[in-house]
Amino acid sequence: MGFDIAERLKKLPPYLFKEIDRLRDEVRSRGVDIIDLGVGDPDQPTPQHIISKLQEACEDPSTHRYPAYSGMNRFRDAAASWFEHRFGVTLDPAKQVITLIGSKEGLAHFPFAFVNPGDVVLCPDPAYPVYNSSTHMTGGVPYKMPLLKENGFLPDLEAIPADVLKKAKVLVINYPNNPTAAVADLEYYAQVVAFAAKHGLMVVSDAAYTEMAYDGLKPPSFLNAPGAMEVGIEFHSLSKTYNMTGWRLGFAVGNAELVGGLGQVKSQIDSGAFDAVQIAGIAALEGDQKCVADMCKLYQQRRDVLVKGLQGLGLPVEAPKATFYVWCPCPQGVHSAEFTKRLLNECGIVSTPGNGFGAPGEGYVRFALTVDKERLAEAVDRLSKLSF
Repeated sequence: MGFDIAERLKKLPPYLFKEIDRLRDEVRSRGVDIIDLGVGDPDQPTPQHIISKLQEACEDPSTHRYPAYSGMNRFRDAAASWFEHRFGVTLDPAKQVITLIGSKEGLAHFPFAFVNPGDVVLCPDPAYPVYNSSTHMTGGVPYKMPLLKENGFLPDLEAIPADVLKKAKVLVINYPNNPTAAVADLEYYAQVVAFAAKHGLMVVSDAAYTEMAYDGLKPPSFLNAPGAMEVGIEFHSLSKTYNMTGWRLGFAVGNAELVGGLGQVKSQIDSGAFDAVQIAGIAALEGDQKCVADMCKLYQQRRDVLVKGLQGLGLPVEAPKATFYVWCPCPQGVHSAEFTKRLLNECGIVSTPGNGFGAPGEGYVRFALTVDKERLAEAVDRLSKLSF
């Protein structure tokens, strides 16, 4: 018997990273030694003090019951304290903080709270696929804002047509950015606030990479901009900051109405994050942040090896100031898909084609700094043998 999937799923392309995994495994099955710079999944272990706290919490039977939908009060308190210490923004944990089963879950559920069929969601392009897919799932209409090098990979808000703005309800921003690794400053965030207030938009800020920055940079929060709390919600993740991708833990903060709306959706759909994981998350947020600084130092060293190597091959790549991604221009005249395919088949290197994140990503590939310096140097050596 055949079953017809819903129309909403038919509108979506195959999930980018699932397809990359399939191609990688196909090449690996031929005995090729793979250097995987594709998916942004940290290769380093979760810090031991976080693991120890999870082990301790798992021994407590009280953590094995249903958690609170919006998260443990203690975790939301810890998130609010961390946010105030890091960004200088005071939050009411009861109304302006909600626990997430990873920030992707929160980003995906947010449109269900506020987007009606036909509403326009202003999405960056190229971008993390969940912004577009979740908009489609709710019957919303994504309007793609090109992220171009000449604009510093920031959306040109004034270029959005007036007829689009009349139907627009949500503006999505993501800095430090995946996949371009661009950063936004407070001046740009102030422009976003003014634009959102003028057009009656709510702002969704995906800030998963604020703690992964280099050369002394401390990326701001969107909520640092005056007036941002009136229009915005920001999503944070423990995944990359503390090497906890598989643990699925994050939080959203900001405008109480926006946080509350997300909470209403979550209460209908999921049963909250495992209490033991939240307790470990408290240990991460309240503990010594040296582990975060050490990881930034490690990624900066890796960045320098890869960027220097790529530049030595004549590729005009810029050193990222944040994230653990390198947004690399393809060789002249070579398309993203072709470059990605040749890297995999001829070099055993997994990368992500820029156009897989959206059409303006054509001409780029994304490398993730998720292997050690020696393997990155080897990747550069393998790449040097390609001819274009």
